[in-house]
Amino acid sequence: MNFLEILKVIFLGIVEGITEWLPISSTGHMILVDEFIKLNVNEDFKEMFLIVIQLGAILAVIFLFWNKIFPFNFKKGSFIKMDIMTLWFKIIVACLPATVAVLLFDDFIDAHFYNYITVAITLVLYGVFFIVIENRNKHRSPQIRTLSDITYQTAFIIGLFQLLSMIPGTSRSGSTILGAIIIGTSRYVAAEFSFYLAIPAMFGYSLLKMVKFGFDYTPNEVLVLILGMLTAFVVSIFAIKFLIGYVKKNDFKVFGYYRIILGILVVVYFLVSGAGA
Repeated sequence: MNFLEILKVIFLGIVEGITEWLPISSTGHMILVDEFIKLNVNEDFKEMFLIVIQLGAILAVIFLFWNKIFPFNFKKGSFIKMDIMTLWFKIIVACLPATVAVLLFDDFIDAHFYNYITVAITLVLYGVFFIVIENRNKHRSPQIRTLSDITYQTAFIIGLFQLLSMIPGTSRSGSTILGAIIIGTSRYVAAEFSFYLAIPAMFGYSLLKMVKFGFDYTPNEVLVLILGMLTAFVVSIFAIKFLIGYVKKNDFKVFGYYRIILGILVVVYFLVSGAGA
């Protein structure tokens, strides 16, 4: 792999690490970035890589929140932290809708929605949703202020909102955070629950993509995967810390405006250049 291809992989890892956690759509950004840099790999591998690179971002969550998500305390024997176990049961419940939907419709969505038109539409649409919902909630107090306040019913509803992220450009974190806010969750808790929900959701989706691709990689493909995931891991640590600090004092409207502007720029670019036609 030449130096230019290495830079392309690193850049994709940076984009993934930033956009996976901010509610602006990592998959949508990866599709758009690939239109410009054109990673020199075959199409099947690239499709798999643009999803599996998210494993690096997920490992950043595990690294940062280990004490909050690991349910065992070996210092005191085989002691199970029941509050954390309960949280994981709720996360599993929230993952059920997307698990079923991915198994049924993943190939159809890959074939019909992975394009710049879909990405542009969803960027703008959910950007508007963020602004409208934040304005509506401006003078409302959230009913769910801690993770323990999330019931199994609430978790399942948030999981239903996660279904929306199957369409590129929507954003998994964006759809779950938006859904959680709509049903009365504070921004901080919505963001934190979205982080944890990403662990089984993205591990499962990445595994599905890897199984479909097969495990017969060339040395170059192995290097691309490792370098992309490592870059995404490092960048994600900073992105997650930024978002956690940001939501304590600010709303999500700035991300809504960003999505609208980016969506419009995408449409203008492809119409003027004729690319993607």
